[in-house]
Amino acid sequence: MRQYSFLAILVTVILFGCNSSKKTQAADEWKPLFNGKDMNDWTVKIHHHDVGVNFGNTFRVEEDMIKVRYDQYSNFNEQFGHLYYKTPYSYYHLKLEYRFVGEWFKTAPSYTLRNSGVMFHSQDPRSMPKEQDWPISVEMQFLGGLSDGKPRSTGNMCSPGTEVVQKGTIVPSHCINSSSKTYDGEQWVSAELIVLGDSLITHIINGDTVLQYSKPQIGGGVVARYDPKIKQDGKLLSSGFIALQSEGQPIDFRNIRIKDLSAKYKKK
Repeated sequence: MRQYSFLAILVTVILFGCNSSKKTQAADEWKPLFNGKDMNDWTVKIHHHDVGVNFGNTFRVEEDMIKVRYDQYSNFNEQFGHLYYKTPYSYYHLKLEYRFVGEWFKTAPSYTLRNSGVMFHSQDPRSMPKEQDWPISVEMQFLGGLSDGKPRSTGNMCSPGTEVVQKGTIVPSHCINSSSKTYDGEQWVSAELIVLGDSLITHIINGDTVLQYSKPQIGGGVVARYDPKIKQDGKLLSSGFIALQSEGQPIDFRNIRIKDLSAKYKKK
């Protein structure tokens, strides 16, 4: 009986260890957000259009990439667009690659030249009125070099309808430049975003940490024609939707994947 009990305990310990190991391994796994085939897990919202209307086939899947194009536009008409993943996240590590391609659409605002980004902690696109121009969110902004020898950082922070904190103070400007290098041409750039709820946010470009800030919260301007019930200034943003941006410059996105860090960092 004693020998049997010992063996039973040993087997239980081994099985428990294996299950714990599997749980830890599962928590550390990367999940693809884009399957390379379709956008079934994503929702489009473009300014001047109802949610779900992919005007001009702006966002399309080709060659295992999500492409942003304007070949079916006659005029840009401030039709800023965003493609939202279906699930909101709070604590996570996001990775993707992007490249600017082709010609900037000339009727888009001049600041959109070689300019795009990924929005996070965003409001639900279904909460946006048809004429709301930008989602209330935080943006990891992507900028491409202009091949003029002048520095132009990427992995910056912009804050449509939001604010962030650096050095203990709310940043008064709409955008914060990162310390990244300048990337000219149509080269692929690797971008990573580590989001820890409403605390620390880290931007990484091609393996280098280029920007950090904290306490993302609703506030500030830029966003227009929003639902007043949504814009609760001062409210910390601990979670939200992730969205790829369209604002006048053709761009490709690929290898979009995420690691959920909730089990490791979320406050109990």
